[in-house]
Amino acid sequence: MKIGNKINLPKILDFRGNLSFIEEDNHIPFKIKRSYWIYDVPGGETRGGHSYKTNEEFIVALSGSFDVILHDGINKEVISLNRSYHGLYVPQGIWRQMENFSTNSLALVLASTYFDKNDYIYDFEEFKNLKK
Repeated sequence: MKIGNKINLPKILDFRGNLSFIEEDNHIPFKIKRSYWIYDVPGGETRGGHSYKTNEEFIVALSGSFDVILHDGINKEVISLNRSYHGLYVPQGIWRQMENFSTNSLALVLASTYFDKNDYIYDFEEFKNLKK
């Protein structure tokens, strides 16, 4: 069972350099309320390790590579992101963790909600119990 949805973004080739873009409600199924980026991750570190009650995300590796581990309470899926013209849609209610960051990697995350600390579930056992 697929948990996340890897999406190919438009790629405009040009000898001067390529261009890709993301449009809300076109390439991603939500309005963008927040964007943030993750960078300078030390070797061996992980990011994430939580789920959202309502927030949806779209994750792009703008530079370098990293793995996104998704869990729906039963199934686990590992998706490697290493191209700036691929993005990963993560629906609400999915456990998400990011690891195996390459040197100088840069992750862009687009979110469907404004930051709300009450939307996070940080305990994996609590998450699994809620999914039952």
